[in-house]
Amino acid sequence: MTSLPSHSSAAVAKRLNGSRPATSASPLGDSDLAANFGAFLTVGNIISSAVLDRAQRAAGTTGERFDRVLTKLGLISEAELASALSRYLSIPLATAADVPAEPVRLEMIAPDFVRRNRVLPLAVDAHTLSLGVTDPFNDEPLRALAYLTNLSVSTRIFAPADFDKAYEALYVNQVAESDASSGAEANEIDVQRLRDMASEAPTIRLVNQIIFSAVELRASDIHVEPNVDQVLVRYRIDGALRTAQTLPPNLCAAVTSRIKIMSRLDIAERRLPQDGRIKIAVRGIDIDFRVSTIPTVFGESVVLRILDRSRVVLDFERLGFDDKHIKALQDLMAQPNGIILVTGPTGSGKTTTLYTALKDLNRPDRKLFTVEDPIEYQLAGINQVQVQPAIGFDFPHALRSILRQDPDIIMIGEIRDLETAQIAIQSSLTGHLVFSTLHTNSAAATITRLVDMGIENYLLASTVKGVLAQRLVRCLCRHCAQPHDNAEFWAEEIRKASAVTVGDPRILRPRGCPECGQSGFSGRTTLGELLLIDADIHRMILERVSDAEIERAARARGMNTMYETGITKVWRGETTIEEVLQVTRMAG
Repeated sequence: MTSLPSHSSAAVAKRLNGSRPATSASPLGDSDLAANFGAFLTVGNIISSAVLDRAQRAAGTTGERFDRVLTKLGLISEAELASALSRYLSIPLATAADVPAEPVRLEMIAPDFVRRNRVLPLAVDAHTLSLGVTDPFNDEPLRALAYLTNLSVSTRIFAPADFDKAYEALYVNQVAESDASSGAEANEIDVQRLRDMASEAPTIRLVNQIIFSAVELRASDIHVEPNVDQVLVRYRIDGALRTAQTLPPNLCAAVTSRIKIMSRLDIAERRLPQDGRIKIAVRGIDIDFRVSTIPTVFGESVVLRILDRSRVVLDFERLGFDDKHIKALQDLMAQPNGIILVTGPTGSGKTTTLYTALKDLNRPDRKLFTVEDPIEYQLAGINQVQVQPAIGFDFPHALRSILRQDPDIIMIGEIRDLETAQIAIQSSLTGHLVFSTLHTNSAAATITRLVDMGIENYLLASTVKGVLAQRLVRCLCRHCAQPHDNAEFWAEEIRKASAVTVGDPRILRPRGCPECGQSGFSGRTTLGELLLIDADIHRMILERVSDAEIERAARARGMNTMYETGITKVWRGETTIEEVLQVTRMAG
């Protein structure tokens, strides 16, 4: 450890103050200085009087320093503030020309001290140590360096971005390259640099703007994707990705680190995927975000799933189910026990459908449990359990514990393995009504999938009451949809498919207008096929017939396939034939 010379505090103060330009300014938190500096800014036409009033009110309300309020509210840039302080305090600005070729007094002034205090040594001679600072009113590190070096101190003001560039050039790149043994220290410096970048007002404003814009546009996901020459920010709106903006590649680390800090992830870990959550109030509404990061060749890709409870519709009719499906679902939900399955790929609305069923079943005389990974929306009056595989609390473990809680109805987020499927079967056999999801292509294929997992067919026949397969398609914008160019052709095709064709056909196509962001679509609707396990289907399951045969038998008994449901909605002008063909297959 470097020994410190012995000096009195008075001597240190003399060396410190004797070399700094004199000013009557007190710390910026004082109301007098806030008024004086504010007047200086308005006289110089740097800010308006209205902006000054706003900043002074915010500083008084929050107790935040006046200059920091200016940058945090985006009322002035950090570079403009540094320039204004330079003129106001008569302290010169630090420029790139002032940055030395190598660190000054590295053997005495540690990089960690420079980073934490944002005080960068620029030059030294026999009597004076020249320092670049981002906060000219923070005397403590200057006093410490005057004491340590036994030199007078002179200062220049750095704009924060210029300080970061100089610090990175001198201490992150140069020191790390010249001293391999300091790798751990350099990594700590790099992590702190990321933390500092993520905490800067421009980065905070940028990330907030990305998030708030996505919420305003009803996006379900935000994608931040680094590429070789840009960072792509895309929103998933009504199931389709749209490019929202592109950022320069040098902002990738700052934006990613800001999101990771907000979601309490480890910003030092850039080699492994991470998952976290954020809760933000947007226009007075608390919105949850599920965050996922994964390393790619150009940096970390980040996806934020937007969980806006205020826009979740838990109503079968508004979700797009017709009267026939709603009546059949309500009959299934009235069963005292058994298993009801909802199937489809990721993003097909399965969880929302199950939540809607649970909302309708939630009564004071019933105890409802869910086991989810993750919990997407919190439902009042329902006991929702989040699994934690990292500590051994997986679906089977959670389900065994729930069965000891005397539930009436259980919702399992997803049947992923044989053990979970077996517990679901056992639960239904012991008098519980069980809801769950699977990833299958059709309702009939669900039976085959469960048999392939290892469930005995006689158990399936006895417990599964119904299977709903579903997809989501975009709805045409009601403000700009126009007649389809091949309307007559598709009307005849729909008639041949024996779909429900009530009234005259109204087959439309998208156009695009300001109301829908020029996409031609607004919102989504559900296409579903509901397989009811009656006596004949029960027998076919016992006989291990193929899913194609089960589907033919179900259609003969009145089941409409997802394709048939979709083209019915095309007939009514709710969606397009292209949308339906994209997510379904033609009925045979």
